[in-house]
Amino acid sequence: MAFSATISSYDNSILLRNKPINGLKNPTPFRHLKLVPMKIQAAHVTHSSMVQPFLAEETITKPKNYTLPVFRFDEYMVMKAKRVNRALEEAVPLQHPAKIHESMRYSLLAGGKRVRPILCIASCELVGGDESLAMPMACAVEMVHTMSLIHDDLPCMDDDDLRRGKPTNHKAFGEETAVLAGDALLSLAFEHVAAKTINISPARVVRAIAELASAIGSEGLVAGQIVDICSEGKQVDLSELEYIHVHKTAKLLEASVVCGVMMGGGSVSDVERGRKYARCIGLLFQVVDDILDVTKSSEELGKTAGKDLASDKATYPKLMGLDQARKFAADLVDQAIEELSYFDAAKAAPLYHLANYIANRQN
Repeated sequence: MAFSATISSYDNSILLRNKPINGLKNPTPFRHLKLVPMKIQAAHVTHSSMVQPFLAEETITKPKNYTLPVFRFDEYMVMKAKRVNRALEEAVPLQHPAKIHESMRYSLLAGGKRVRPILCIASCELVGGDESLAMPMACAVEMVHTMSLIHDDLPCMDDDDLRRGKPTNHKAFGEETAVLAGDALLSLAFEHVAAKTINISPARVVRAIAELASAIGSEGLVAGQIVDICSEGKQVDLSELEYIHVHKTAKLLEASVVCGVMMGGGSVSDVERGRKYARCIGLLFQVVDDILDVTKSSEELGKTAGKDLASDKATYPKLMGLDQARKFAADLVDQAIEELSYFDAAKAAPLYHLANYIANRQN
């Protein structure tokens, strides 16, 4: 049945309204921004009309005067993912008790694109740091992310049977073990950063640990998850949907970038520019996710497709329409890339391409 709702225009997004003015002069703290409602009509787009690719294959236009050097992005991603996988393998050896470690490794080493740990490493390199400085934090971020996936898939949460093309953790090991595996990965994440980070001042490590912890807790990932749960069966407007996804998805991507900059020795200004970049790509990740959910099959995604549509869940395509959702995504990419223009173009190249990769991903 056709659906229409009055929603706030995405032009009033708490992200897109935070445009940089004269660099970082007089920045407005993200959490203090207020939405100014504007009314537009958003028509629900039926599933059958959502079959075209998200964005064209060509690279999104970069900001004026931003010259990007030649960069082999695919090779970079493969190389970094291999190193991250090797570090994760070493971080969670198969030991007693066997069942819990098998469960942890089952989800942690199940593949995936390793976007968050690579973001952490690339952000460290952005400010002149070495990969080795960021690797413990990069692993920690992926452990936290894996924990969130294990718990999110549980019957009491999103109740999913498929993740990364495999049965979800609770389907493979049982609900009790899945809960404990997530808990174990969460605690190991902080232990790993504290024990394995070297050649960085304790004060800087502590700040990075605090950043990661805040991204997970009651004002971060958990906040997004609880508001999402409480919103089930209710009509959600665009500002509420953005709150859910900024916290549920974007916060951990933000922590990945910010912690990487911190580990690399970045300045306060570097951290804030990295934070703005990450907020944009974090929300972008979810906008793309929503579009892929209705344009791809379960086989293509490696997880259950069409679930949001079937459950009448609020998504960006549903509230904005597919074309407006795509435009919103393109605007998020533009602002993310604008933040990178303050850095050395060669060092920023991986993050530039990562933004485009997130925009154009197909699963």
